[in-house]
Amino acid sequence: MIDSKDKISGLSNEEVTSSRTKNGSNSLEHQEKNHFLMSLLEMVKEPMFLLLVAAASIYYISGDYGDGIFMTVAIFLVAAISLFQEARSRNAIETLKKLSQPKSKVIRNSELIEIPSEEIVLGDFIQVEEGTFIPADANIIQSNDFSVNESILTGESLSVFKNETSENKTIYQGTTVATGLAIGEVIAIGNQTSLGKIGKSIATIVEEKTPLQIQINNFVTKMSVIGLVVFLIVWAINYYHSRVVLDSLLKALTIAMSVIPEEIPVAFASFMALGAWRLMKMGIITKQTKTVETLGSATVICTDKTGTITENKMSLAQLYVFKSNEIVDTKNSLNLDAIEVLKDAMWSSEPIPFDTMELAIHETYAKLDSVDERPNFKLVHEYPLGGKPPMMTHIFEDSKGTKIIAAKGAPEAIIAVSQLSENEKNG
Repeated sequence: MIDSKDKISGLSNEEVTSSRTKNGSNSLEHQEKNHFLMSLLEMVKEPMFLLLVAAASIYYISGDYGDGIFMTVAIFLVAAISLFQEARSRNAIETLKKLSQPKSKVIRNSELIEIPSEEIVLGDFIQVEEGTFIPADANIIQSNDFSVNESILTGESLSVFKNETSENKTIYQGTTVATGLAIGEVIAIGNQTSLGKIGKSIATIVEEKTPLQIQINNFVTKMSVIGLVVFLIVWAINYYHSRVVLDSLLKALTIAMSVIPEEIPVAFASFMALGAWRLMKMGIITKQTKTVETLGSATVICTDKTGTITENKMSLAQLYVFKSNEIVDTKNSLNLDAIEVLKDAMWSSEPIPFDTMELAIHETYAKLDSVDERPNFKLVHEYPLGGKPPMMTHIFEDSKGTKIIAAKGAPEAIIAVSQLSENEKNG
């Protein structure tokens, strides 16, 4: 049982301000980049784009202004589609980043409050619960049935049980609480966390070209070489016969342009943009249009995540009342038997619930019209989850000495420790 308010006061407002001034905020700092300029430069370096520019230039030089204007419009169209698609994807990803950085619970001024994760400072006391992400590196000082999934750092799929007496009592930013609840003192934030250090190291990784980009680069290079060879041959033959440099040059450019497939870049860019647009309509965000290229060449996709975004919340919809053998909808008024079932479920749950199911039970109990009895009773003993099959028991007592004993777990385990007759056990 954790009663954080009685034992931990946390940082004061002055200490928070001092720590933030000295150590900074809990955010992963990256080099500021002009994303629009980077996207523009990346696009200009593409062989397809250079091919379009070269084709338009040759059309203008040869006096074919109609085709030159057409190619110029195509260049601007391709550029606009690519930049617009990347801007939309980038904005969507920034929005998702905000969703993936929810508020965190900290103890300050002897109160448990919720603040944005970025506002956590070194020395803060954070409370992490089942199903939540750990917002900073911290050392456990109190825990209850606590385990954490550290696969993001270690690759191990099995959860690791930790408490204040463990040899390694550190919990790490970005990992997920698998079970239980813990309070920890923050020892590292932002780029100083284990996850932040990994992020800094991978920021230097050079981005590789997609398979289609490599194929197009090879194709454009070969066609450019062929076009140049044709241009030189045609120019040499025409100049040999006419001895006129400009006329020979224009004829050679015209023949070379028929060899270079300048329409292919327009088609590729258009198809990729349409593919990214279709994926977005289906709810799939593509950070860059070239993602569509790689996806199109994939034959096997392996994943170990569901890929869904959930609220990590449950709600209690129905109760089963054994006495009357009926299912009661919680949206309707509950009868006395259903209320009794709900109370039993609430008392057998943790006093400070962290499991999503127990949270739903407490929330439903709080909506009852009857008087909330929870403030009057204090947990005096807990028999933790154990045994095969498992069960656990809570014992509560009020100031008058009235006790409430509530257990939950496998029916066989509860029946085994209950003083029931054979008829009651069989019933």
